[in-house]
Amino acid sequence: MLIPSIDLMGGRIVQLVQGEKLKLAFDDFEYWIERFSKYPVVQLIDLDAAMRQGNNRALIEMICKRLPCQVGGGLKTAEDGRALLDAGARRVIYGSSLFGADGVNKEFAAGLKAALGEDALVFSVDTKGGKVAVKGWKDSVDLTPEEAVTWLEDYCAAFLYTHVDTEGTMTGFPLEVAAVLRACTTRQLIVAGGIKSRQEVDDLDAMGVDAVAGMAVYSGAMEA
Repeated sequence: MLIPSIDLMGGRIVQLVQGEKLKLAFDDFEYWIERFSKYPVVQLIDLDAAMRQGNNRALIEMICKRLPCQVGGGLKTAEDGRALLDAGARRVIYGSSLFGADGVNKEFAAGLKAALGEDALVFSVDTKGGKVAVKGWKDSVDLTPEEAVTWLEDYCAAFLYTHVDTEGTMTGFPLEVAAVLRACTTRQLIVAGGIKSRQEVDDLDAMGVDAVAGMAVYSGAMEA
């Protein structure tokens, strides 16, 4: 399954390369909402919130009323997730707040499950150079993605894995990484980072893995 992404920064839809360099920006929200209206789920990320530089809450609430979204970006408490669910999000994505200096914060994960229910939870495991990346991909934790997924398996409905090294580059997602992660969890597995073609989406689908595409869709390389 293809999941289109909407990344928000400064009140616009943007596409970044490896989470840093701005490559594309759009403010024609109606056009993209209409394009994505046929999908069962759309990924909506508040990059400003993820980078602790404000938020795009009004836009998120507007889009969640129009599209079935899983929403993430800077969620730190169960209350943050509840507010987004109340605003219309179908599911909420937690990432950096699941990890600390000692690795996975299982107590926090368990608290989220108790407060929000596992069906509402997507846990984001992003890696840079083979280690889990946090805080807008600026820092890292001494954990492999396989370790993180194994520790968090019991607390969420889905995992979102972003391969930061290829994010926004349209150079292809490493299918062998998807295969290893697929073997680590029975939960829904969604991957992102460098996906460039419908063939890749189909190859991942055959492995039981869903794919998030951004740059390929917004650049016109992949029809959505």
